[in-house]
Amino acid sequence: MAKPNGISKSELIKYAKECLVNKGIENFTLRAVAETAGVTQGTIYYHFRTKEQLLIDIVQDICDNSWREIAENKENMMEQAIASAKSRCSYESFFHKLFISLIASSFNNDEIRSKLGEIIQLENKTLSEKLSNLWMESPIKGVSFETWGILLNAVVDGLALQALLQKDLPINQIYKELEHFINGLSHLKGMEGK
Repeated sequence: MAKPNGISKSELIKYAKECLVNKGIENFTLRAVAETAGVTQGTIYYHFRTKEQLLIDIVQDICDNSWREIAENKENMMEQAIASAKSRCSYESFFHKLFISLIASSFNNDEIRSKLGEIIQLENKTLSEKLSNLWMESPIKGVSFETWGILLNAVVDGLALQALLQKDLPINQIYKELEHFINGLSHLKGMEGK
């Protein structure tokens, strides 16, 4: 029996993630999401105009949830952020397969490109703010917190891309050394967290 049209957008995103994991991005359709959620396609179209919009909302939801979890653990924020990034860095990463697929789609779709750009800008900004709370000042004179956020976000995304392409990439070692690098930056000038 179909669920009433009163199903929330967040519930549909949860069902869409389940559908995406079970069917893969190649077989992901709004009809498949409707079947997974037990609602009509009209209900899906009410909340999401296109499949691409739904996929972007899934990416946004994953990012928002990740930052929310990190924010809850203020004492070990950087360790939590690194652990969160590492958890999505694998040869079979659902999140990064979706993200990279959307990036490829965005080359021919300005709306998708714009939305993904907004998500990345928000990620960069949030990371920059977290770093400014962690460090009293930039560990290297002349490098702003904004640049640190962009650089570290690019490192995480680059590692994820390499992990998608190299089954034997030593993720544990790399992330251990990345954490060591970030901690080294924190102590470069003997800085203490605020």
